[in-house]
Amino acid sequence: MIFKVATIFALVAVVSADHHHAFSSQHVHKHDGHHEVVSHGHGHHHDYYTHPKYHFEYKIEDPHTGDHKSQHEERDGDVVKGYYELKEPDGLIRHVHYHADKHSGFHADVKHSIHHVVPKHHHH
Repeated sequence: MIFKVATIFALVAVVSADHHHAFSSQHVHKHDGHHEVVSHGHGHHHDYYTHPKYHFEYKIEDPHTGDHKSQHEERDGDVVKGYYELKEPDGLIRHVHYHADKHSGFHADVKHSIHHVVPKHHHH
């Protein structure tokens, strides 16, 4: 799944590159640990389990389309932590910090802020 997401953002980066001043970046790092044997029942069947661990992030800034967003996420076993930010059509910026694990489920803290643009004054 993570590699599908990375592929999609890589395509967005290529499309965004056609616009002047657009910026896109992404980074994916998957940690492949040693597999562990998990026995089922009478030892007739074995599954191989690798501890899931990854880290990814991306950022897109395209002034032509107004698309501004970024995300950072990491997973270590059953614990996923992340943050994303995006500029909504009304100009508000949504900030979301989230955390998920098998004991407490998914939790997100959502906040909004306004990005003020200060115009530059040109003196002649």
